Amino acid sequence: MRTHALIDSPLGVLTAVADDGALCGVYMESHKRLPGPETMGALVQAATDPLFAATAQQLGEYFAHDRRAFDLPLAPVGNAFQHKVWEQLRLIPYGELRSYGDIARILGDRSLAQAVGSANGRNPISIIVPCHRVVGADGSLVGYAGGLARKEFLLELENPARGHAEALF
Repeated sequence: MRTHALIDSPLGVLTAVADDGALCGVYMESHKRLPGPETMGALVQAATDPLFAATAQQLGEYFAHDRRAFDLPLAPVGNAFQHKVWEQLRLIPYGELRSYGDIARILGDRSLAQAVGSANGRNPISIIVPCHRVVGADGSLVGYAGGLARKEFLLELENPARGHAEALF
């Protein structure tokens, strides 16, 4: 059964979506690919559902600099190529960056950089599957379904030496 819960964060309210005990989405306000209410399932209180309580706890620890990796059951919906890209995203260490070309090269074909970008942009589990750690070939911040200001916030959270953005959220 599909359910969702709202979780407060420094980025604003996050919508976590689960299906049969696994997280299948974490979306930010104004997310470019936010699913419609008809596909999110019933709204539940995060504190009363073990998966959403664990998600809220782990996200809270992440934002407090007490967590660098997540260990939640995940079930993102996507095609085989997207799943390969999302697996690579989870391998990018906290505070580090990779380019779309880097991931394409790891997948065996540097010419797949645009396809990697498309798959990255369709990652339904923001933050937990760290698509924010992927940047342009020149290191520029490009593309983020939650908005570039949020991407910059997450990157600076993980590596404060990278720069200082004003708190927008």
